[in-house]
Amino acid sequence: MEAKGYTQDGTVDLQGCPVLASKTGKWRACAFLVGYEAFERMAFYGVASNLVVYLTTQLHEDNVSSVRNVNNWSGAVWMTPIIGAYIADSYLGRFWTFTVSSLIYVLGMVLLTMAVSLKFFKPTCANGVCNKASTSQIAFFYSALYIIAVGSGGTKPNISTFGADQFDDFNAKEKELKVSFFNWWMFSSFLGALFATIGLVYIQENLGWGLGYGIPTVGLLLSLFIFYVGTPIYRHKVRKSKSPARDLIGVPIAAFKNRKLKLPAQPSELHELELQHYGSSGKRQVHHTPSFSFLDKAAIKEANMGATRSPCTVTQVEGTKLVFGMIMIWLVTLIPSTIWAQINTLFVKQGTTLDRHLGSSFQIPAASLGSFVTLSMLLSVPMYDRYFVPLMRRKSGNPRGITLLQRIGTGFMLQVVAIAVAYAVEVKRMHAIRIHQVVGPKEVVPMSIFWLLPQYVLIGIADVFNAIGLLEFFYDQSPEDMQSLGTTFFTSGIGVGNFLNSFLVTMVDKITRRGGGKSWIGKNLNDTHLDYYYGFLLVIAALNLVAFIWASSKYIYKRENAEVTEDGVQVESKTLDTSPLAIQV
Repeated sequence: MEAKGYTQDGTVDLQGCPVLASKTGKWRACAFLVGYEAFERMAFYGVASNLVVYLTTQLHEDNVSSVRNVNNWSGAVWMTPIIGAYIADSYLGRFWTFTVSSLIYVLGMVLLTMAVSLKFFKPTCANGVCNKASTSQIAFFYSALYIIAVGSGGTKPNISTFGADQFDDFNAKEKELKVSFFNWWMFSSFLGALFATIGLVYIQENLGWGLGYGIPTVGLLLSLFIFYVGTPIYRHKVRKSKSPARDLIGVPIAAFKNRKLKLPAQPSELHELELQHYGSSGKRQVHHTPSFSFLDKAAIKEANMGATRSPCTVTQVEGTKLVFGMIMIWLVTLIPSTIWAQINTLFVKQGTTLDRHLGSSFQIPAASLGSFVTLSMLLSVPMYDRYFVPLMRRKSGNPRGITLLQRIGTGFMLQVVAIAVAYAVEVKRMHAIRIHQVVGPKEVVPMSIFWLLPQYVLIGIADVFNAIGLLEFFYDQSPEDMQSLGTTFFTSGIGVGNFLNSFLVTMVDKITRRGGGKSWIGKNLNDTHLDYYYGFLLVIAALNLVAFIWASSKYIYKRENAEVTEDGVQVESKTLDTSPLAIQV
């Protein structure tokens, strides 16, 4: 197969035939995927960035309810990929799961555009007084939103992993190209988000919500056209097991059954198939690691002597260990995701209370400040990829410059700084409210909205480290047959973070109202203690950073055998990501 120029990782075309390495995949194929991602993110952020404003100004929800509903929807958007990834890994594959889900996504966008455009679906207003939305209007609006969440569940986990599939890990040149893939993938995502937060948000508030949602709907349709144009040159990974998640249950059960048996002195005495088996089947052998050693009992050879079923292999056990290790890292990403959730909720509501004028007549939409998150990302990604990585690569010898967990930890530290700045700015805003005796909920605090700029920029820079780092980490460290499901650790972390933020906002509001006290997050942000809430977030973010450093020190990277070739000739047989490096901060 090498002599004929086929890919070495077993990828095929849509008909299941082997593909030529020279005519498929790599950045030529990824160009179409990157184009799709830019337009799809424009559609998503065209809805998400200003949703809290629509709920309060058009559906007339209060601040706590609107923040909770935005968080719940965002949480669903980021949690449904678990289902989409499982379907892709176990049944349909990435391409067909994406195809079906994208149609659901488009349906949701069309219905949402109808909900904000047609008078029948909107609350009525008379003499400046608007009625609350009826039950049927609310039901239609939220049904459209959650149809989008279902569609996104099938597209989000599969499109990025499908892009990574376009690079052959067994080819040295392609493996080197893949190192930059996730950086530029997120760069395209940021481009779409930038247009949404600058252009679409302005259109929604000044030219109409129907047009503001209609444009991203058309953009989503255009993104699908771009995606399918590239179909002839895409590579598709073959599913090598019918139920890749089965080991996650089977290995712990086997280990529990063998709990009274003694582990052999040497890991080499555990059950494992010959390396030739993995080479002929196209799978990769994963080396033994000392972490979660209780699971090693599932691979004891003597445990099943005379039984019809052989013990688990070391590779199967290590795959389960990888998932356990990723769960440990995932748990300490939830608080940072809660901090990130402020961008489309409280940061926006905070901005609506400030002076948003730019010149004498132009007023900046509060949600447009989110564009500075994107701008800082767009500026930082090329600098990271072209300058920071080569510099650190020369110092560390790591192809990525720094380890994935070091990258993530750096982002988490920047997030702590960002929320500290947000706390300081909110203290200044509260001081201005007291000095100028601002009372009413619609009164403008005489303080420029650009005071919020540093916290947005810092979160944007932090995302270059932690968001891209997390996406790459969960893809890279997942068992080979579970890489779609593995990336849902990234999306579900954001989803749970949104749900957690919704829970915190609701509970903090209830607790601080007790006994007639002033709510930290009330209907009138000019008469609350939002600074206390930001201080609370700062404390838990700092504690979480400590927990992340501890978890990183315990994590051991995946170690697998791979024969890497260059121009069809084997150049090395090496163990990938062997260093059990702790994060160094």
